[in-house]
Amino acid sequence: MNLPLHTDPLWHPLVDGFPPAWASGWGQDRFGVFIEFTLQGVQQRLRWIPPGRFLMGSPADEPGRYPNEGPQREVTLSQGFWLFDTPCTQSLWQVVMGENPSQFQSNNRPVEQVSFVEVQEFLSRINQVCPGLDLTLPSEAQWEYACRAGTTAALYSGAITILGERNAPALDTIAWYGGNSGVEPAELPNGQDSSGWPEKQYPHERAATHPVAMKDPNPWGLYDMLGNVWEWCADDWHDSYEGAPVDGRVWEGDGPSGQRVLRGGSWDFLARYVRAACRNHWSLALRLDNLGFRCARVQS
Repeated sequence: MNLPLHTDPLWHPLVDGFPPAWASGWGQDRFGVFIEFTLQGVQQRLRWIPPGRFLMGSPADEPGRYPNEGPQREVTLSQGFWLFDTPCTQSLWQVVMGENPSQFQSNNRPVEQVSFVEVQEFLSRINQVCPGLDLTLPSEAQWEYACRAGTTAALYSGAITILGERNAPALDTIAWYGGNSGVEPAELPNGQDSSGWPEKQYPHERAATHPVAMKDPNPWGLYDMLGNVWEWCADDWHDSYEGAPVDGRVWEGDGPSGQRVLRGGSWDFLARYVRAACRNHWSLALRLDNLGFRCARVQS
């Protein structure tokens, strides 16, 4: 379980100084501390993720588990960080990059069809536009720690029961996945044909991504950490956690693997992939309509 390193519940990263010049808003609500920036009218909120310890990976008896989710180990993040409260939207991507590569185009949906290489260019450009913002991709450990938000079950809302490949009722309130991503056909005029998908939670004919922040957030106010789009992490891919760092830093490979970690599952994937511990990996140049990202900022 999470063991916060800061024992004062009133402590947060804005206590000891003024908000940075790039901030357009900040505050505190029932989820914790947040800060915002605005680019050409597009606002993005970041949530404060406090330092702490957690058990990373999944136990052997978790439904849907893959062997690469172990061995479980305790990871200590001694430094807090900020994290986008949603996946990067198409509107923010377009403001920074000047184009929209997404298959399912809508300003409030996650940007998709973006490769790891293209995300690095996005980060370089936005950090030039907003000096001091210093956005990065999260490490895999940071991602799972933030996703769990102090919880220890398969989902940040509790346990998962998988009744069929695309049928896990516990996912319905928190995630868009293969079982429910076609439940609003009027919103999906260009969706993928899903009529032949077996074992869906709900019957649907076409499916796609959905606007961000439509499902319930986790306890730290983060939306769509599970489902909607897979999210790039900064780490090189490894087949297990054998030899993995225990301090939350990015785990680099011994050589150029050409693969980076993905987390969270997506709108078209099976229920077993949409769990806090599930891991995936793709090549740096791959662009798919279920692949996006969210940004982190380490607090100095």
